[in-house]
Amino acid sequence: MADREISGEIAISVQELDVTYRTTFEKRPTLKQAVVRLGRGKRSVKTVEALKDVTFDVSRGSVLGIVGHNGAGKSTLMRAIAGIVPPTRGRIEVVGRTSTLLSLGVGFNRSLTGRENVILGGLAAGLTKDELEDRYELIAEFADIGDFIDAPMSTYSSGMGARLAFSVAVHLDPDILLIDEALSTGDAVFKEKATQRMQELVNNSSTMLLISHALRTIINMSTECIWLDHGKLMMRGNPEEVVDAYTEYVHVKKTSATMNDM
Repeated sequence: MADREISGEIAISVQELDVTYRTTFEKRPTLKQAVVRLGRGKRSVKTVEALKDVTFDVSRGSVLGIVGHNGAGKSTLMRAIAGIVPPTRGRIEVVGRTSTLLSLGVGFNRSLTGRENVILGGLAAGLTKDELEDRYELIAEFADIGDFIDAPMSTYSSGMGARLAFSVAVHLDPDILLIDEALSTGDAVFKEKATQRMQELVNNSSTMLLISHALRTIINMSTECIWLDHGKLMMRGNPEEVVDAYTEYVHVKKTSATMNDM
């Protein structure tokens, strides 16, 4: 990303963050156990330490890229910052209005139309009806799903839902934008348009946290990068240096394929 002015003001502060949760799973029974239990497995409880003592600050106007393998804790970190997942230990401070694009379409009611979901999403984000009226056409035009805007979202393809969700998130004029794999769906034209819109937000001093397996996107868009591994913060610094360290750690060569989807 080209050099840009970054405020010394802190937009996000994460201090000594732990997130631990319990999940249940069913063990596959042996033949003998299956006979005794009439084929039913045994449910077990597992404690997952998703984040362990993670500390960092994000300056206003910066773009923080987050890399790591699946299960490293990236999405849990985003959800904790968004206030969806409570910290087990530590604290998170967020200053400003946040727009969250974690799993595309999460929060949408699929029985409602796209138009109705745009209105509900805007109101939930704190926009007034007048503000919604001013932005609705921009949102609909950017999503570019035509007459489907008035159809139930249950009729949408995954790509259409993703386009509408992204369009809503980036037109709320957020102080902080949290994006988790927003560009993993959609065609090349939409991805280019989405990238340009994110760049506009950043140029207007929005703060952004970006998760992407497309490491080239992380390098091109981020002003700083962190690398998570099994819930631990491994490295923080220049995006290209962090990506280099990460790819070396996982023993993957930096090819066009790995840089675009890893």
